[in-house]
Amino acid sequence: VQLQASGGGLVQAGGSLSLSCTDSRSTSNLYHMAWYRQAPEKRRELVARIIRGGASTIDRSVMGRFTISMDNAKNTVYLQMNSLKPEDTAVYYCNARRTEKGIDYWGKGTQVTVSS
Repeated sequence: VQLQASGGGLVQAGGSLSLSCTDSRSTSNLYHMAWYRQAPEKRRELVARIIRGGASTIDRSVMGRFTISMDNAKNTVYLQMNSLKPEDTAVYYCNARRTEKGIDYWGKGTQVTVSS
């Protein structure tokens, strides 16, 4: 697994950004893909996760504003972020597993900054 993320950047509060992350190495479908984020001096936290079959988990803090989707054929996960708030500012990390209890793979983080 080799995760390559793109997207992110600087946006004003209320704006939107999109993140995408692709596993450029696997030839088989991943079990799940997810987005985590880590703000300065805070622990890394799960933002959203989607399983190969389509079931997803969204953190309460972003529910209704963020949407996660996955293209199984491309092993790509997307995170559409709308109505962004300054508290969404963080480094966002892509995460994936080959199997349900397999090891975690991480991509390099991408910075999302929301100005007030």
